[in-house]
Amino acid sequence: MSKFFTRMGDGSAVWADEAEIRADLEAGMHEAVRRAKISELTDEDMERLYSIITAPNKIVSVERGNEVVHTFDAGTLKFGLRGGVPVDRLATALAHERSMCSDTFEMGHVDYSYKAVKPIVFEERQAMEQIQLNTVIPVFYGAMPNVGSYTKPDGPIDNWAELLPLGKIQEAQQAQEEAIEHSMRDMVYVAKIMYEGGADGINFDSVGASGDADFLATLRTVEFLRQKYPEMDIEVGMAGEFVLGMHGQLTYDGKRLAGMYPHKQVEVVAKAGATVFGPVINTVASKSFSWNLARSVTIVKACTAVSPIAVHPNAGMGVGGIPLTNTCPMDAMSRTSKALVEIGKADGL
Repeated sequence: MSKFFTRMGDGSAVWADEAEIRADLEAGMHEAVRRAKISELTDEDMERLYSIITAPNKIVSVERGNEVVHTFDAGTLKFGLRGGVPVDRLATALAHERSMCSDTFEMGHVDYSYKAVKPIVFEERQAMEQIQLNTVIPVFYGAMPNVGSYTKPDGPIDNWAELLPLGKIQEAQQAQEEAIEHSMRDMVYVAKIMYEGGADGINFDSVGASGDADFLATLRTVEFLRQKYPEMDIEVGMAGEFVLGMHGQLTYDGKRLAGMYPHKQVEVVAKAGATVFGPVINTVASKSFSWNLARSVTIVKACTAVSPIAVHPNAGMGVGGIPLTNTCPMDAMSRTSKALVEIGKADGL
């Protein structure tokens, strides 16, 4: 039986036959169904997914008419400050617009959290104004809620990660509830200044990285901003595929946040007033690309099926079915993009 070139979840190259690929597709799909409690992909979906993975082309693309919008998180950081190319943020934005044909762009600070940006927000607004004067594409401002940064010694609150192992459950929960209030004030403050200074929208990136308190702080912030700025574009991108229950009892709109998978996350994100939702599906490095992609597509399709807002899955290093490598192989990247759009029905990436 002929072998097909494919990859593992860590990006390493492997050759697999039809039976191995189909078995991994089934296993990955069923793992998503089991964990997220969602519907299976149809036989037609699975067959199409197999054809995408085994396509002889090194790089594949969506069919004409299926093109989608791309949004970026931390664009100024990945290309410039953290990407090893010695250019400033304006040059990075221009490169994305004029060379890389990006649909949107996001400006952010190297210390990528709203707490850290607050003291320098007016300098950030000046940089945003300069970028806006030189670009045409929509430019967002973004950072992480990073509720964990409000704990001691960098913040005023006791660290719940230290309290929980000591069995101080109530104290840990109270600390997280206090952190929510600090985080909301900073996110609202920064978002207002940047939006009124010319940002086309605000991005909340890696939401839930500190657990359900992180998610709740973002939802409440989005709700406030939507009421104050009815026309604001707001993107919410998650940190992981399910919400960690560091608190465990926090709710929004009567729904417990801990343990939510993307098809449930998008409901509360839309309720709060966001316009774009970025679900995350974590790549398992020890599993095959076929296994990871089937799992990601299954979860994304369940999310888009119920979402009233645009769904732009996070598709990058170690998420969305893409291998966990610093430089993503384009054969895997292009196949992931095509599958998420044409089978998962994503509105963008």
